[in-house]
Amino acid sequence: MTVGLFGDDSGRDRSRYLLDGRRVVLKDLIESSLLAPGDRLTFSRPNLGEKYHAGVLPSGRIELDDGQAFATPSKAAAAAAGVRAMDGWHAWTVDGTNRTLASLRTDLLAKVVGDRGTDEPDPTSTRYEILRSAREQADRGNPAEMTVRELLRWWDASERGYDIDERIVADLENHGLATSPDFRRVNLDSQVTLRPGSQPVDSPRETGVGEPTTADQVSGPLTGSLEQVDIGLTLGNLPSAMGELVSITPQATFEEAITRMALDDYSQLPVMVKGRNLRGAVTWQSIAQTRLAKAEATLGDAIVPTLPERYDRPLVEVLPRLVEEGFVFVEDDQRLVSGIVTTADVVNLYGELALPFLLVGELDRRLRRIVSKLPFQQVCSVCDPAGSRLRTPDDLTMGDYERTLESKEIWDTLEWPLDRVVLIQRLGRLRRIRNDITHFNPDMRQSNVVADLRNFLNLLRRHDD
Repeated sequence: MTVGLFGDDSGRDRSRYLLDGRRVVLKDLIESSLLAPGDRLTFSRPNLGEKYHAGVLPSGRIELDDGQAFATPSKAAAAAAGVRAMDGWHAWTVDGTNRTLASLRTDLLAKVVGDRGTDEPDPTSTRYEILRSAREQADRGNPAEMTVRELLRWWDASERGYDIDERIVADLENHGLATSPDFRRVNLDSQVTLRPGSQPVDSPRETGVGEPTTADQVSGPLTGSLEQVDIGLTLGNLPSAMGELVSITPQATFEEAITRMALDDYSQLPVMVKGRNLRGAVTWQSIAQTRLAKAEATLGDAIVPTLPERYDRPLVEVLPRLVEEGFVFVEDDQRLVSGIVTTADVVNLYGELALPFLLVGELDRRLRRIVSKLPFQQVCSVCDPAGSRLRTPDDLTMGDYERTLESKEIWDTLEWPLDRVVLIQRLGRLRRIRNDITHFNPDMRQSNVVADLRNFLNLLRRHDD
């Protein structure tokens, strides 16, 4: 039996490894004999009259002719072309066959699924078939549409988080797909479209800096997304940012604007032309000031100029503008206005997050108090046997509390009439909740979180005190 990248050659192990949230890399193609060390690659840009050449190294890296070596096709393509980003899987072709690396990746996934056989239904194989079909639909110009909530169900998930997001992004990328808009930066009930994750390399879309760009950059980067940092809440995560938008035209009357604002309790309305192109906004203040200054004024005189913000912009960056103006209009990945976020929306959101945040702080203090009563050297022997990290109890993390109470020897010294295994299981769940809270996971079910935290705190209080 050959042992290599996949552990062994069984179809089931290969499938589990490649079909469940792990990006295909060039080393996988080499291991499967779809690519060989020494193969030559070409990246052509016929509209610009340019060609770039590279070779495949045994390590799976790509070496440009100038000697630079890169871990991914996209980094190699971007460096060769001198642009910020490029989808290298579709850019590089193998000399002699003219096959793209993306097509070889498709062959590998199909081979892996075929190796599994049909002995029993399997979620990873089923998901592969769904994504393969979605890619075919996208290539035919009829991309699949669904809500983020429906998309998550393909991975048996009900909410987002770092781990599940990375699995979804990897699986989509392996099929050359991207969601438009980025499913991570909108709310659960927003509609997303599964589109090809790249465009032909000579079909640039303007990014404002004069560089060619792939669809990845417009609808949420997938290629290279391992390097994406967690930016927390975005404007698009708020429901009103991607919801139904009530608007008026520049030809509307004061009476129409006032009636619409009063009926729906709005403080402002967008003024739109030709669908969702933003001309500006009218507010109670602009209407009052305009009519007071000019008796014969029209609604057009009350329009206040305003620029929309991108749906994927971090919410924290927009807070100063919200404080000053009271609202911002939000544009989607197609640069069309999709909704509005007001100061009230943000206040309500942060209000919902405040109570769990405070409870997590109390949980941390309570656990530190309990663990601090134990001999510190005993705690370090469990949490930091190398002695390189912990100096005082203040250095302990939520994971350290969990590891400490997992130790049967330490647990027995507490003399609590509780089941250690059950309590540790719940503590592990709360640790994950704590991560969701500190990263402002927009899908966190606040009511369940508050109940779980309060119940656990009450138990600790009773036995600690």
